[in-house]
Amino acid sequence: MLSVPVAELTPNTYEFESRPMVKPTGFREYDARWLFEKEINLMGIQALGMGIATLMRERGTRPDIVVGHDFRSYSGAIKMALISGLMAGGVRVHDIGLALSPMAYFAQFALDVPAVAMVTASHNDNGWTGVKMGIDRPLTFGPDEMGRLKEIVLTGAFREGSGGGYRFVEGFAETYINDLTDRDKFSRPIKVVAACGNGTAGAFAPRVLEALGAEVIPLDCDLDHTFPRYNPNPEDMKMLHALRDKVLETGAEVGLGFDGDGDRCGVVDNEGAEIFADTVGVMLARDLSELHPGCQFVADVKSTGLFATDPVLKANGAKTDYWKTGHSYIKRRVNELNALVGFEKSGHYFFNTPIGRGYDDGLVSAIAILDMLDRNPGKSMAELRGALPKTWGSPTMSPHCADEIKYEVVDRVVARFQAMHDKGEQLAGHPIVDLVTVNGVRIVADDGTWGLVRASSNKPELVVVIESPVSDARLREMFKAVDAVLRENPEVGDYNQTI
Repeated sequence: MLSVPVAELTPNTYEFESRPMVKPTGFREYDARWLFEKEINLMGIQALGMGIATLMRERGTRPDIVVGHDFRSYSGAIKMALISGLMAGGVRVHDIGLALSPMAYFAQFALDVPAVAMVTASHNDNGWTGVKMGIDRPLTFGPDEMGRLKEIVLTGAFREGSGGGYRFVEGFAETYINDLTDRDKFSRPIKVVAACGNGTAGAFAPRVLEALGAEVIPLDCDLDHTFPRYNPNPEDMKMLHALRDKVLETGAEVGLGFDGDGDRCGVVDNEGAEIFADTVGVMLARDLSELHPGCQFVADVKSTGLFATDPVLKANGAKTDYWKTGHSYIKRRVNELNALVGFEKSGHYFFNTPIGRGYDDGLVSAIAILDMLDRNPGKSMAELRGALPKTWGSPTMSPHCADEIKYEVVDRVVARFQAMHDKGEQLAGHPIVDLVTVNGVRIVADDGTWGLVRASSNKPELVVVIESPVSDARLREMFKAVDAVLRENPEVGDYNQTI
């Protein structure tokens, strides 16, 4: 039995090789992330595996789990340490090898396995590692599961078990690729740049899109875990600029950028303009609601108000539920409402039946974008974007606020806006017509201008987003009004950027 993990050890010492180290802050709301060898060691990863096995037993989950790992120099070793802990806990491990996160989620269905533990740091810089976990497909852990797992691991409350085993699933990558490509091809060879940042998606994205008939121009698709040009993150400006330049150089119809574990897809249009993920979501919602009138969508509270106000979506009878930010939250809400798609501003899209299986897969998103182009002959990506009603939106702004106090500050802010709404007070000269409080507070004015305040899930920050369908001036008025309420709380610090 492993000893109780400790939070800190010094590398290159006897203790570091003899005791599990697990820094408590690595347990996030819906996954786990640590700096390898600074915040967790291999014995700590083993303890995590035993913790997952213990939780599976507590929840009555059949003791079978899919594991995979992303393309980093240390991910294979971390996966094997995780596997040793899972097996010690009596779990049968189905190892699919080098994989994308959605490939691991798919394996739960293809192999009829209830649980998943994918070793990935997603788009984080090298040095980071982590695990995305789930025990009830297609869902991944939320705060309840993560809280209990943290408790089990940090207190050493492990339950050893018999019957653990291991098998390596040969050729599973081909099974995943075949599943994505077993459908009609595009009606024409859509010219697309696929950028992968030398991350794991480079082994999959070009093959899948080419098999469906696209003309693919690969960009940084050779696997190289040093990430020599930029981090594989479709929100990173270096990656987006490289993608933009290649689109303009080649005359491609669209540029698609995939993150390190392949569950997100960023978009650059044929004119080289980055299209924010929530805007792409509205474009896809328009396209899909034509095929599925009256359909239900889910969007996170950071996303554009167009999901609620767009006249085409209204005409098609589409409904959108704004929900908590975070891939596990949106995934669960899509499942609860049987929504057609869930859209998250970070670029996680959750396509449900008949398009997907409810989990986030950047390749499914890419295919849906190319299908949209294919269904709109003669219209470019830029023209489809330009057909949307104009809005003025802020970047995601993040004033500093300590982890220990940020949720209390948000509670105060929610109460303040609720009181204003109840008393009929105006904000920036306009009535408040709606408050969405599922995740912080989203304040909606009578002209559709809105502001969001929430606590960051994984940083000592608040999150502030503003959008107006009226004008840039209204955007700035709303920001000043929202910021004035924030400034009533002395714990709120400076912004990383403002409008």
